[in-house]
Amino acid sequence: MTETICFLLFAVLYIVSYFIITRYKRKADEQEDEDAIVNRISLFLSTFTLAVSAGAVLLLPFSIISNEILLSFPQNYYIQWLNGSLIHGLWNLASLFSNLCLFVLMPFAFFFLESEGFAGLKKGIRARILETLVMLILLALLILGIVWVASALIDNDAASMESLYDLWEFYLPYLYSCISLMGCLLLLLCTPVGLSRMFTVMGQLLVKPTILEDLDEQMYIITLEEEAIQRRLNGVSSMVEYQTVELERELEKVKSKKTNLERRKKASAWERNLVYPAVMILLLIETSISVLLVALNILYLLVDETAMPKGSGGPGIGNASLSTFGFVGAALEIILIFYLMVSSVVGFYSLRFFENFTPRKDDTTMTKIIGNCVSILVLSSALPVMSRTLGITRFDLLGDFGRFNWLGNFYIVLSYNLLFAIMTTLCLVRKFTSAVREELLKALGLDKLHLSNNPRDSETKPSANGHQKTL
Repeated sequence: MTETICFLLFAVLYIVSYFIITRYKRKADEQEDEDAIVNRISLFLSTFTLAVSAGAVLLLPFSIISNEILLSFPQNYYIQWLNGSLIHGLWNLASLFSNLCLFVLMPFAFFFLESEGFAGLKKGIRARILETLVMLILLALLILGIVWVASALIDNDAASMESLYDLWEFYLPYLYSCISLMGCLLLLLCTPVGLSRMFTVMGQLLVKPTILEDLDEQMYIITLEEEAIQRRLNGVSSMVEYQTVELERELEKVKSKKTNLERRKKASAWERNLVYPAVMILLLIETSISVLLVALNILYLLVDETAMPKGSGGPGIGNASLSTFGFVGAALEIILIFYLMVSSVVGFYSLRFFENFTPRKDDTTMTKIIGNCVSILVLSSALPVMSRTLGITRFDLLGDFGRFNWLGNFYIVLSYNLLFAIMTTLCLVRKFTSAVREELLKALGLDKLHLSNNPRDSETKPSANGHQKTL
């Protein structure tokens, strides 16, 4: 019964992941050549990895809600399939598949995609598989050597060195613990940025209130600008190719602005004046609650040893509520966990280093898809650890997720909480004071010194003659 439920859940996640990847994957030729077969195999492996990432994200909320359901209906016949063995099995499978995807499938997909076969051998799928396997073996030896040297430098103990010979019980969990620590550090960098960036993203998706704005006048101006650019585009000679490309880009931007104005004009009054403020207030409340929970967790860490992620073994599934406020508190924890995951993804793609990493619809290469899947897997695998470390939830991690050595280090956990609270607060303060700061710089006459890199500095307003007028 447990195996059937796990298979059905993973099948649903795999189908959803397949549609997501095919939406962004660059459309290739339909020829059944060698490269097409390699791309298809890499696509299946990437889909499997993305499904595992989704499972790792849903694992902690599913465990929390399952625990509350078992407490509310302990003798219900229809939820007998929802038991502790199922939850433990899902955590172990998620940990196993995360290791498999991170250390085997994704490196295989990348090397298989880039392979051409060794020189002197007959070209084909077999030659590419052989080259890929050799590269994987060399990569495994390289990582093993790095871990061995790191273990010798950090803990020069005979027992620790001998434990490296135990590949399954020590080496892979230890390596996965290091990857998880890197994922938590990446979340520490991405999540505060994403929490502040969420306000801008939602502002782009929703219709803003039309306060002191005349949409009809803006539509008239943008229409004149579109017509002016179209006339210039028709008058440009076909020999001047770069001018044509620039004008086409300007025309696309103007059409995009016109579409947004039309959407705002067609929106109803309640959508403009109620939905946008409600969503912004909701985001502010969720962010404030997250920071407040982290601050409370810092206090708990200072006065209670059981607040550590490895401080207690926990009462078990279905024996006690994981939240002080029962089902309502568990629902709030689930909402915050999803909110943190979405914010971390938004923050990840908002960082300058990963800006060019953002997938584009129908124009993303297979190599970039593999990189995105690996990044999402690292973030999703570290999400349960981050949620438990920050005190968002008191659910004790099961399986290999709870075997990380650094979770028992008081100074690492306390520093992580402090850095998260400070960075999130600074990002929010910078976000909500940027407008005031820009106005102060303009009032003091310092705006020409470019002391701020706020995007507001480069905003332009279209004029009726087709030129751009700086605000």
